[in-house]
Amino acid sequence: MGNQVEKLTHLSYKEVPTADPTGMDRDDGPRIGVSYIFSNDDEDVEPQPPPQGPDGGGLPDGGDGPPPPQPQPYDPQLHEVECSVFYRDECIYQKSFAPGSAALSTYTPENLLNKCKPGDLVEFVSQAQYPHWAVYVGNFQVVHLHRLEVINSFLTDASQGRRGRVVNDLYRYKPLSPSAVVRNALAHVGAKERELSWRNSESFAAWCRYGKREFKIGGELRIGKQPYRLQIQLSAQRSHTLEFQSLEDLIMEKRRNDQIGRVAVLQELATHLHPAEPEEGDSNVARTTPPPGRPPAPSSEAEDGEAVAH
Repeated sequence: MGNQVEKLTHLSYKEVPTADPTGMDRDDGPRIGVSYIFSNDDEDVEPQPPPQGPDGGGLPDGGDGPPPPQPQPYDPQLHEVECSVFYRDECIYQKSFAPGSAALSTYTPENLLNKCKPGDLVEFVSQAQYPHWAVYVGNFQVVHLHRLEVINSFLTDASQGRRGRVVNDLYRYKPLSPSAVVRNALAHVGAKERELSWRNSESFAAWCRYGKREFKIGGELRIGKQPYRLQIQLSAQRSHTLEFQSLEDLIMEKRRNDQIGRVAVLQELATHLHPAEPEEGDSNVARTTPPPGRPPAPSSEAEDGEAVAH
């Protein structure tokens, strides 16, 4: 309710070396977190088999009827939401299809292997599924959070047939060295359930690369002003902004938007959100919080799988 924090407790995190030359996190103090319960990620749902007739075979041919629709190829510009993330006035993440922006083209897993270097962040994407993030550690392998466990897999297996891309440039934080990124990822292989400190594969992979506790469960104090903004691009001239108290809440909402797709996000904004009056000099941007009945990071949301964090 409001900014009230429930089930507060101090969390002790073991921080790995960061970009600081001494290898120590300068901000090493106790953090206040909130208890969460998570479920497995919908990205692991098996594809549905074709409909069958009474005898167990396929349905009879429709004769002169139209042929069944063929699946459309994955098109990032058609299915994905352009957005930016701000911490106060600083842009810390941007996904844009504008000319000159970071390329968001996707590749088959086999072709993607030719583009990966140890320490790279890899994102696998598919229509109507949560994007799945992984850390490439070399020798054709990635480390990723999958079904409540950090595991080491071959990149082609982790893709589960989805197309992928290297996404080192989406977050604008200064990265750690490639060897530190790989070391962070490999050090957590085998961690599962209550040992986990991340809510989804993106938060884990980003933490490995940037070493920032903001990606962890309860890594930030959830009291006071909402310093994070998710700016969703509606068109070339119009955008809509949602406000959040923590980066992990914002990431959960951003991933939900990726899962339901661009068309559904635009319809949802048009139907359910009631923009406040724009601020002076900001006529094309409306700011709101997530609509009532859908908190920014609900426990029922199907994600990559996490445990209860106390």
